[in-house]
Amino acid sequence: MNYLISLGIGLGVGLLYGALDFRSPAPPAIALVGLLGMLAGEQLWPLGRQLVSGWLS
Repeated sequence: MNYLISLGIGLGVGLLYGALDFRSPAPPAIALVGLLGMLAGEQLWPLGRQLVSGWLS
């Protein structure tokens, strides 16, 4: 369900940008690389916490 909400919001923003004849603030490739970095960081945080707690105990 979260994916559908995210897709819907993205489509809405895209339509709004198109209606206002406004270009996206970042080129699509750069935006996708940024999202990939965010996802990687989100996955690395719990892994890092597990490693640190393992070292401390």
